[in-house]
This record gives sequence, structure tokens and C-alpha cells, in this order.
Amino acid sequence: MDLNKKLAGLEKEVEELIPAAGSLDELEKLRVKYLGKKGKIADIFNNIGQVKPEERPIIGKKTKQLKLKIENMHNEKKAKMEEKKQKEKMKKERIDITLPGINPEMGYTHPLTKVINEIKDLFIGLGFKIAEGPEIEDGYYNFAALNIPEHHPARDLQDTLYIDDKYLLRTHTSPVQVRTMEKEEPPIRIIAPGRVYRSDELDASHSPIFHQIEGLVIDRDISFSDLKGTIEIFVSELYGNDRTIRFRPSYFPFTEPSAEVDISCIVCGGKGCSACSYTGWIELLGSGMVHPNVLEMSGIDSREYSGFAFGMGWDRIVTQKYGIDDIRVLFENDRRFLEQFN
Repeated sequence: MDLNKKLAGLEKEVEELIPAAGSLDELEKLRVKYLGKKGKIADIFNNIGQVKPEERPIIGKKTKQLKLKIENMHNEKKAKMEEKKQKEKMKKERIDITLPGINPEMGYTHPLTKVINEIKDLFIGLGFKIAEGPEIEDGYYNFAALNIPEHHPARDLQDTLYIDDKYLLRTHTSPVQVRTMEKEEPPIRIIAPGRVYRSDELDASHSPIFHQIEGLVIDRDISFSDLKGTIEIFVSELYGNDRTIRFRPSYFPFTEPSAEVDISCIVCGGKGCSACSYTGWIELLGSGMVHPNVLEMSGIDSREYSGFAFGMGWDRIVTQKYGIDDIRVLFENDRRFLEQFN
């Protein structure tokens, strides 16, 4: 085997192929081909034993020199290719600060969030605090502590989503009021917004999951006129000064006396239309003076303290405020719908 001739041919081959390599992958394949464990340089070293003893040192020296030459050619070529690649990348990523910026696409505030933030800001300005409580509630706090007797229809399976004999998904945020009265000494002034659950079929005006916000004030010498004044401020700030308010006698187990609060229809201004069933009025919330039994069960002396409470469907306020006729769109997260409120 003429290794001298083989080395000469190999050197000529390397001088042509390595400079002509068009990519780093191709260059790596050439490195493996010539310098790998099973490459052509290794093959020459493995065959040195077949030449004459006096020629072996010469062949060995030439092979090492060729190996070093290939390594240098490979490294130089690789460095140039990587430098070129880096320059292309930098050129591509270069930022021209004279060009106008690209505004990132922003999300939209959900109308439910928009309205509750307005309500929170309003009541915080009136001195109220935000109170929260568990959505999986004890039957005592959801019913008994609110003066709701065992035979009351609100406890029926057709209205309430029970987890077991003791726990249920809260049907209103009123339990937050009870928990607050148990933990805090009067004066108390809170609002309690949150999700509530009832066994309703989903349609344009009902949902098994919806939102409520309830308010509670407990102090000495609190009267119905304080409740009325608070509701008037709330309606004026949320709906404008042109809304008329009326209080209708009603019944709730946890308040006495109790009243439903209506406002003049936002759509027709009180003249009568399909939105208000041609009555000119839209029901807004329930309210009343906190029942003495509720105060006593929460550890508050009803002879010394009195208070008022109110509760409203937060979803209903949103639909009334923005003229939405189907509550389901509030839960669909359709961007075309959401972007209308920003």
C-alpha cells in the first residue's frame, strides 16, 4: 500500500472540500470523515505497520502534519462561518430606533370586572371595607345564622347545590356578613362581592353561577333613612342623576323591615318598554334593616346596635348598565363582545 500517494491525494481532497463547505453541518460531516475515530486519518495510522520499517517514521510524521492541517483548516472555516452567521443574525435583529414602535395587542377588561371596580371604588369612598368568605359554605352560615328556618324554600334541593349534609355552594354572599359580625366589633361597614351558585338552568336571564355584592352597616342609631341615603348615592354614581328610585315593601328572613329597590328603566326612562315589561321600573336590589335575631346570633346586642343590609345581582347591574339582553355572553369571553367596553 503506497501511503505516500494516499496522503498526497487526501491532502488535495481536503484542500478542495473544506473551503467549499456551505454549512456548519456539512463542515462537521467533513471533520468526522477525515478526523473521526473511523476517519481517513485514523485509517492511515492503522496501516502504517504495512510499510517498510525505515519508512514508518516518515509516514507517521506526514500523517500527523496532515491531521494538524485538516484541524486548522476546519477550525478556521468554522470560525468564519460562525462569524458570518452571527453578523447575519445581528443584522436581522438590529433595531432601528427611528422607526415607529409596534404596539402590542392588549387584552380587554371584562364588563363584570369593570363594574365591580366602579362599585368597590364608590363604597370604599363611603368608608366601606371589602370582605370575602368561602364559596363552599357551612349550612349554618348560609341559612340558620341568617334567620332562614329549616322549612324555608331556599333550602330545597331544587334551588341549592349541596355537597353533603353539611356543606353546600353558597347561594348568596350574605354568609360573609355573618362571619364578619362574629369576628369584628361594631361599627362595621363592609361590602362582600363574589360568586354564588344556585340550581338554575342556563338561559338568557339565568345561570347556575353568577355574582352578587352585598353591603352591611352595623352601628349605634342606624336607621332606614341611612339605608335609603346610601342606595341613592349608589344609584346616582353608577347610573347617573336622572334615575328615579322607589322602595317597595318586601320580605327577607334576615331583614325587618325589608324593601325591594327599583330604578326607572334605563332603556325607556320610565315610560314603559319591553325591557321593563312596560312598567317603567327595573328591580335593582333587596334591602332592609338587619333582623335582631341575626344580630344576636352573631354576638351583637340588638338593643344597643342596629344596622342595614342590601344585596344585588352584580351580573344584572352589568346587563342593565350596558343594555345586554343575554347574560350568557358575559361568560363566553368573545373578544368581539369584550372590546366594546374599552
